[in-house]
Order: sequence, then structure tokens, then C-alpha cells
Amino acid sequence: MDVLAGLLDGPRARGAFMIRACFEPPWSVRIADEAPLSVMIMAAGDAWILPEDTGDKPRHIRPGDLAIARGPAPYVCCDDPATAPRAEIGPGQVCRPLGAAHVGRYRDLGVREWGESPDAPARMLIGTYQLRGELTARLLDALPPLLVLPTEVWRCPLTPLLAEEIGREGPGQDVVLDRLLDLLLITSLRAWFSRPEADAPAWYRALGDPVVGRALRLIQDAPAHPWTVLELAERAGVSRAALARRFTELVGEPPMTYLTGWRLALAADLLREGEATVAAIARRVGYGSAFALSTAFKREYGVSPQEYRK
Repeated sequence: MDVLAGLLDGPRARGAFMIRACFEPPWSVRIADEAPLSVMIMAAGDAWILPEDTGDKPRHIRPGDLAIARGPAPYVCCDDPATAPRAEIGPGQVCRPLGAAHVGRYRDLGVREWGESPDAPARMLIGTYQLRGELTARLLDALPPLLVLPTEVWRCPLTPLLAEEIGREGPGQDVVLDRLLDLLLITSLRAWFSRPEADAPAWYRALGDPVVGRALRLIQDAPAHPWTVLELAERAGVSRAALARRFTELVGEPPMTYLTGWRLALAADLLREGEATVAAIARRVGYGSAFALSTAFKREYGVSPQEYRK
């Protein structure tokens, strides 16, 4: 399996929050919903996104630009960084006005439409994954708190379809929107990872190395294989010492440490996705028994596989 495909083979929205937000300047909304990830497309007008508690700089988005915000850190969406928030979106997408003067300022306008006026000059299409379990830990860990794809470098082909479907009602519409959000996220992240300025994880950058990239793909394709540094080195065509040194230099950890982390991440995904027993999952990811997997899993995640699944 391609490593990027493995990373993206995870988004599974279930009843995602989808809305068209419409704003009249001056406007400002603080997002503190603790959602793991939100995708925003500027359909009309422009906006600023101001991350909090992450050290990221404010980002300006214009018509056609796409932004992805990774929670749970809060952030502010506004017309101008100087505009104080008028409302706050909390867990469960509950809107709370910030001050008596703003009571009723933002309200439901129709089917999945919210804000001040449907004809407002600033309009955003927003899709939010509400549960962390809908996204793989590997995917979330690979993303910065905020990334922006300007329309100059990537024109989103799904924007017209999403704009049309987000206001529809009918049988199965929630499922249609869930799948649209998954597709939007996957295509946008594929475009972002290909950008030279993308702050991709070290293992992703190391895929371009002829030696370390080979070892990474071997691990990715066959995590259950009883790999050793010696066998990986032989398959990559270098000495054991050379592979260990270069792998650690490029990936940031030794080959066996990376292998363990990869196996446990896969186990976490399998626990989330289905009803396979811990013993069956252990065999699929390279552990000899349910006990061995449980011990390693609890050391990494702080809970047992059964607790994690719950």
C-alpha cells in the first residue's frame, strides 16, 4: 500500500456537521467546539482565521481558498483581526452570543444555513468531523493546527457540488454530505502534501530517499512481518549500521521504534473500524498474542485496546 494512501484511508464522517455560514461585516466568531478537524471553503468574500494556543500566525483566506483547522485548540474566524468575537461556537455546535448586544445576531437561516443573511457578502462552506474516532490518529498527527490551500495553487473541483448539496434535503442526504466531506478532505490533503511548503511529517519526506523510502514501504506493506533491522537493510541494499543511522537521521527515530508505532497505529484504526477481536488484530499487525498487543498498546496509548474501542 502507498504510504500516503494508508494515511488517507481513514476519514469516515458519520453525521458530520455541515453548514453554509453567512456574515455581514463586521463579524467575528470564536470556534471552541473541540472538534478534531474542520474544513472551510470561502465561497464568497474573504476572512481571517486566527489560531489560539498553537503559535500559528493568522491566515487570510479569499474566494475559493480552502482551510483545514485541526482541533481541539480554539480559533477565531472574522472579517478583520481587530474585530472582537460576537459569538462562540461550543461543543455540539451550540452558539453562545458574547454580550447582550449580539443576542440573535447569528441564527438559523434555512436548511444547513446559518448567520445573518443568505445574501451576506461573506459566505463559508464548513464541514466538521465531530468525533475523533472518524479520523485516524496518524492523519491528525500529520497535520499542522491550520493549513491553507489558496485557489492559485489548487482550485477545489468539489466546491460547486458541495455548495449545491449542502442546502438540499431528501432521503440519504446526510450520507451524501458525509461522503462529500471525506472526498473533499482526501483530495485537499493530497494536494497539500505535494506542496513544497507543506510541513509534512519526517517519515513522509523520507519516502523520497532511495534507502529509507524502501524500508518505510516494506514496513507499510507488511507490518505483520517479523522485520529486523538486518533484513530491512538487506532489502534496501545497505549495511545494518548504514540503514539504522540514515533512518534515524531522516525519520527521527530508529527503524524498530517506527515499526512499533506503525503497528500500534494500525491496531488503533482496526479497533475503531470493526468488531475484530484483539487476538485477530494482534495477528494482523505483527504481535504474537492479544496479551503482547495489549501490553504494548497500553504503554503507548495509556488504555487497553478494549478501553480504547469503547
